[in-house]
Amino acid sequence: RSWELHGKFPAILTDDVVGEQATILFKDATTLLQKIFSEKLLKAKGVYGLFPANTVNDDDIEIRYEDNSEEKIMLFRTLRQQTKKYQGKPNFALADYIAPKETGIQDHIGCFCVTTGFGTEELAKQFEKDHDDYNSIMIKALSDRLAEAFAEYLHKKIRTKDWGYASEENLSNEELIKESYKGIRPAPGYPACPDHLEKLSIWEVLKVEERIGVKLTESLAMWPAASVSGYYFANPEARYFGVGKIKEDQVKDFAERKGISYEMAEKWLRPSIAD
Repeated sequence: RSWELHGKFPAILTDDVVGEQATILFKDATTLLQKIFSEKLLKAKGVYGLFPANTVNDDDIEIRYEDNSEEKIMLFRTLRQQTKKYQGKPNFALADYIAPKETGIQDHIGCFCVTTGFGTEELAKQFEKDHDDYNSIMIKALSDRLAEAFAEYLHKKIRTKDWGYASEENLSNEELIKESYKGIRPAPGYPACPDHLEKLSIWEVLKVEERIGVKLTESLAMWPAASVSGYYFANPEARYFGVGKIKEDQVKDFAERKGISYEMAEKWLRPSIAD
């Protein structure tokens, strides 16, 4: 994708149009990947937590977590679809995948942040200094893919061991790529939760910067860039979806729920707001 060579591996290697380029690229990427491993050029770090949780006020997820031995409460705010659907078809919000508090059922949610980006910037700059733009791009692309692989690995560990709700899971690599497992791991900025502000809540609950050094920029991008963060939902009905366009009334409600100004809510939700 980084070189805009479109197709699926391994079929792309024999493609009539881009097969030769893809084969060279794959060989070069494999060589650099082995160099990363053998010389330990990059450092991977991760942090995650599983927390008691319940839905409150329909669209908020209330979690309980410990901070310096003190129990605290954090609210993850979700957004609900407002599109017109066929009769009987609901408008989803991620909060629907957590048991409502009034049911008396104690549910759980997870959140995480992983990175494989420590060392990437220095290596890219060294390649650029040597006038090797090709490998400067390559190291960044590989770092990003390794971060995604780390996120996939950790999610499997959560499902089968730590949370253990799918302890008998035995999926092939192809099934893992197709996400045939139970549960989802959406991230702030995803179509289901387009609000990047929720990263601040994840960072506070997990103490991400203090524990693994991944920072949030002013625009709430992650640094190092080769990082992945998000939530874990175990509900067997959990599916990825898009909130789509939201209306002014939900922007106002969202601002009130988060305790921020309408203008700030509008700024962060702008791409999702209906004209």
